[in-house]
Amino acid sequence: MVYRSLVRPLLFRLPAETAHELALHSLSLVPPSLIAKRVNDPALIIKRFGLTFPNPIGLAAGFDKNGIALRPLAALGFGFIEAGTVTYHPQPGNPRPRLFRLSEDQALINRAGSNNEGAAAFARRVSKERPDCVLGVSIGKSKITPLENATEDYLASFELVCEVADYVAVNVSSPNTPQLRELQQSQQLETLLSALQTKRRELQKDVPLLVKLSPDLERRDLEMIVEVIERLKIDGIIATNTTISRDNLRTNATRVTACGEGGLSGKPLKDRSTRMIADLYELTGGRMPLIGVGGIFTAEDAWDKIAAGACLVQLYTGFIYQGPRIAQEINEGLAKILAREGFTNLDAAVGYRAKQI
Repeated sequence: MVYRSLVRPLLFRLPAETAHELALHSLSLVPPSLIAKRVNDPALIIKRFGLTFPNPIGLAAGFDKNGIALRPLAALGFGFIEAGTVTYHPQPGNPRPRLFRLSEDQALINRAGSNNEGAAAFARRVSKERPDCVLGVSIGKSKITPLENATEDYLASFELVCEVADYVAVNVSSPNTPQLRELQQSQQLETLLSALQTKRRELQKDVPLLVKLSPDLERRDLEMIVEVIERLKIDGIIATNTTISRDNLRTNATRVTACGEGGLSGKPLKDRSTRMIADLYELTGGRMPLIGVGGIFTAEDAWDKIAAGACLVQLYTGFIYQGPRIAQEINEGLAKILAREGFTNLDAAVGYRAKQI
């Protein structure tokens, strides 16, 4: 394939963030009709929280934070895209360098810090050019906002993005915004989510609310979070964000240390996130829609997440390493796996191996 043999080696000679910006801006200039790679298979259609997804493969938050290339990205075959994370206040993010490749591990370390142009600018742009797929928008706390004012900050972002979003993901799990993960504590999470539910009713917006969780949570934390989420009737859970763990990496330890702090994504996260999906599927009795994220590079990787209990999956690092055909390749592969395993549709396969995992 041209990307893996020619384009990727050239991009990987550049600093990781420079390569990412070049690829994103180049893609934004391409007419969607020139890159259409959709797989239209009725067996892959799945319906959750009032939305119909043409296939279960999504692009995770972080790739297109400002919504500049959503239409071309949708044309690559993704069933949905999660843009952002956006914050109420525009922010430059952390100092560069802040994105690092660990090629031996097929992983990334990222401490960008939700650099984005702000929720208002995002909403203006997307209202003029919506993608031809389900659009999720991830919202997070502005760095300059004190933790005690986090709820008001999220509410302001929600009010802006709910006009253009098909669903809104509440990011309380990025390791790159100081104190953000404290919002996963049950009392703080309940305050935030309850306020968002109230705001949704006030605005008379039927946009689904999902919560994105950290893979570094303990089982007892998950139990408390699930209790809050179910009681407040939140629509779904995204599992998982990046990890602060550096366990079992092949990359030289000195080089890993030199990268510094940040969230690790890619292949090393695969099994950890899959186990957490299985835990969440068990804790919710399979009633809560789960979006699985972490280490998805192939159709088999996506299938593992689905078998564990995810009805939808997202990828980011796999896109960087595998290239623009990844959504098409995974969807084609999933259709073959469904047939091989004897399932007539994707819905029937969700969570069928959760207990074993």
